[in-house]
Amino acid sequence: MPHFSIAKQSRKAARAFSAFLHYVVEHVKLEGFPIISQLRGYNLERFFSDARAGFNVALLAFPQGMAYAMLAKLPIQYGVYSSAIAAVIGPMFSRSSLMVIGPTNATAVMLFSVFLTMPPEIDRLQATAILVFLVGIFLILGALFQIASLLKFISRSVIIGYITGAALLIIVNQLHHVTGTKIGDASSLVDLLYRTLVAFPQSNWVALVLAGLTFASIYAVRRFWKKLPDAALALLVSSLFALAMAWVGWGSPMVDPMPMADLKVTPPNFSSQWIFILAGPAIAIAFLAAMESTVMAKTMAAKTGESTNANQEMLSLGIANLSCSFFSAMTASGSLTRSALNGQSGATSGVSSIVSGLICAVGAFALGPFTSYIPKSALAALVIAVALSLIDFRRIKIALRSTKSDAAVLMTTFVAAMFTPLDFAIFLGVGVSIALFLQKVSSPKLIEYTFNDEGNLGEKVEERNDPHIAIIHVEGELFFGAADLFRDEIRNVGRDPQLRVLVLRMRNAHHLDATSILALEELILSMQRSGRFILLSGASKEVYRIMRDTGVLEVLGRNNFFLASPSNPNLATRNALKRAQVLLGDEKVEVRIYHDPNSGKK
Repeated sequence: MPHFSIAKQSRKAARAFSAFLHYVVEHVKLEGFPIISQLRGYNLERFFSDARAGFNVALLAFPQGMAYAMLAKLPIQYGVYSSAIAAVIGPMFSRSSLMVIGPTNATAVMLFSVFLTMPPEIDRLQATAILVFLVGIFLILGALFQIASLLKFISRSVIIGYITGAALLIIVNQLHHVTGTKIGDASSLVDLLYRTLVAFPQSNWVALVLAGLTFASIYAVRRFWKKLPDAALALLVSSLFALAMAWVGWGSPMVDPMPMADLKVTPPNFSSQWIFILAGPAIAIAFLAAMESTVMAKTMAAKTGESTNANQEMLSLGIANLSCSFFSAMTASGSLTRSALNGQSGATSGVSSIVSGLICAVGAFALGPFTSYIPKSALAALVIAVALSLIDFRRIKIALRSTKSDAAVLMTTFVAAMFTPLDFAIFLGVGVSIALFLQKVSSPKLIEYTFNDEGNLGEKVEERNDPHIAIIHVEGELFFGAADLFRDEIRNVGRDPQLRVLVLRMRNAHHLDATSILALEELILSMQRSGRFILLSGASKEVYRIMRDTGVLEVLGRNNFFLASPSNPNLATRNALKRAQVLLGDEKVEVRIYHDPNSGKK
């Protein structure tokens, strides 16, 4: 019996997996290797263009990888390996010919935040491998189930608030490296800043000078030699200056050398307890990386005219991260700076990204031992320069001045990013954004209409022409969030003792669901118990279908429902008024074909 049960369960699992694969093939429009379409008509000239672009990107990616790893409190090779592995694997599954995948400031600071709140006894390197693996799995699942299509509903204010808060956290976290002081492990932003200020009197002046020189070099290159790799040149100048100062006896803390033998397959050492702990942060990082890459792909597509598929980019990102988890590398996402440089350097396909990744891999072996000549303060200055570039005051101004909801979402996410784990800050920002959106759309607009002296229908200013009939124009979303307000507002109108017939104009009412239909049924029954009537006019075929299938149409009475007429928007209300007069026993009263002055308004 046990064997039979196991076999039966295995067959069920196999059928379920087969059904899942069938669903993926039939419904999920993902490509296996989109890079193949980019290589049609590929020639030597295009290869040289891609090789040149890849070399330029590698000159930026190598020092950036070290900086991002340092930002995340990881060995610097983790950033370089991520720049190599993700840049080679990612473009094979991406439609974008310009996007470069690798470590970014956003994902790096998320990693830093994850470990900031974890107990010190946790093995950070093993946990990183598991976390990167989970990020890859969540991204791949998101692509298969087309989750990327839902990212457009997330407010940009969430991202602006998160990035701004994260940038400040990055800057504060690097200050003690700039001063060359040791502050120990801090538990929060405030604690980190306090420890840094207390240790400032013991600053290493050589470290401060080298950091200042790095800032000056970055500014000079960006100002006067924009086409040159500012990060690589700034670190080269600072390293040479540090060697000269060390020769005369003035030393400064240096970066640890990069081990040459670490770029090998090292599967994550899975632990069920760690997976449970890291699942939440992994979802947050996957969410952020997907948003970052989607925006990036659309930006690059606007320059090249390529078609984009957010789910395809999510898949490429997931496979890249999954690969990184087996090579001692950190999380990867779409990089704005490296992608922009890739395009500016004349890239024609994903081959340029592959070339940059291969150069980073070779550089990890060839230049690894020389990283010990890079001053920590110079690398910290580079990280701070990157963080400062993240703070976009124009976008902050737009978000703060657009609407109160945008301002509230931005400030909530910003404050949470500075004082709570960043994964929580993102979820909180998204939650507040959705809550405020639902509050907006859950307030349907209800306007009572009446006839003016010319016989036209307009908003009621004083008294109704006929005190026994009320015409209510319903406009907006009538989903579950608006049902109670809709019911209560209609009940307020129904409290008029003279009122006998209530006409609801539903032409601009949308998205009725079970909650709103039940609320409408309650109103109908309440009016009927008191010998009064509700009529629906101008309703869509979808509203008719829902009311018919739920049985509420029978409760209302088919004679009291009037479908919208596209050729004459006011005909349904005219017929509803004629029906109202029949119900009132006054069939001789004339009903005009009136003009609705609001018929063109939403």
